[in-house]
Amino acid sequence: MDRRSFLKNSTIGGAATVGAATLAAPAYAQGNRTLTMVTTWGRGLAGVHDSAQRVADSITAMSDGQLTVDLKAAGELVGAFEVFDAVTSGQADMYHGADYYFVGQHPAYAYFTAVPFGMTAQELANWYYHAGGMELHDELGSIFGLKSFLGGNTGAQAGGWFRNAVNTPEDFQGLKFRMPGLGGQALGKMGASVQNLPGSEVYQALASGAIDGTEWIGPWADEKAGFQEITKTYYTAGFHEPGAGLSVATNRDVFEELSPAHQKMIEIASAECHQWNLAQFMANNGSALQRLQSGGVQLAEFSDGIWDAMGTASMAVTEENMGDELFAKIHNSAMESMRASSNWINRSEGAYRAQRDRVMG
Repeated sequence: MDRRSFLKNSTIGGAATVGAATLAAPAYAQGNRTLTMVTTWGRGLAGVHDSAQRVADSITAMSDGQLTVDLKAAGELVGAFEVFDAVTSGQADMYHGADYYFVGQHPAYAYFTAVPFGMTAQELANWYYHAGGMELHDELGSIFGLKSFLGGNTGAQAGGWFRNAVNTPEDFQGLKFRMPGLGGQALGKMGASVQNLPGSEVYQALASGAIDGTEWIGPWADEKAGFQEITKTYYTAGFHEPGAGLSVATNRDVFEELSPAHQKMIEIASAECHQWNLAQFMANNGSALQRLQSGGVQLAEFSDGIWDAMGTASMAVTEENMGDELFAKIHNSAMESMRASSNWINRSEGAYRAQRDRVMG
């Protein structure tokens, strides 16, 4: 499906385009241009909103104000899960978000955030920048009239917060749990009642009992969100997001109207934020975890039986999507790169870290 052509040629698409011109036409003043960025993040959400703001500020600064990015957090122009359609239709110019929120548009979008038992942050960067991932992101985005780049990374995410401990795979039966993407689909196969909620709504859902548990990001962002005020059971390792990438996507027509220099600024600002944001999370997670423990949070790990069940469910979700040619192409590319990267990382950094911790204590 060429959704871009559909939107341009259909009556509905034509109406959307006309409405977009009224709502959010790019503003020009003395040769300057303002782009509206919508995000999947509530304003102030630790790390994720920061990364969106950094991309916006970097583009504005690098262009000397000729290309100003006006950031609208979730709910300020459109809702968190409406940003994809807002940008494809032209209501907004660009979005910052987690692309796995949009697996309903195409399941392969998950690979540009995270998939169960998938790539760590370093492995994702290796694939994206040196093994064809960026080109595949562009191929996928072009179907929907988007020009996409990685624009942030949370690093490995925690397994999440649970009202009660889970000891066996059977404990997931009927469990109301917040988890987006293909990881959420895998939990669904284990019997969980999976909820997909924007980050700004998760605390209230957990506090009210609307959900029994949630994953969010990791110790620093989770502490900022306040989940430790509701439950003290925290699983520190998760199967679902071992290195979650965030994305910047610009309406392709808007992107192509920009000068090559301004296009490059969007690309470079996004790439710089991918590393900056990963370091931000990693720099803050350790001390936040200590504070959580001091406050009475009990750290836990899933049993091998649960890990095995998660693996079986994850493979089933992947297999269900392999009939889609583009999904299979992206999956095979990502997994080939991951295996190649993992082999060296385990033999070098992995072996070094094990010996460092043994020798140095």
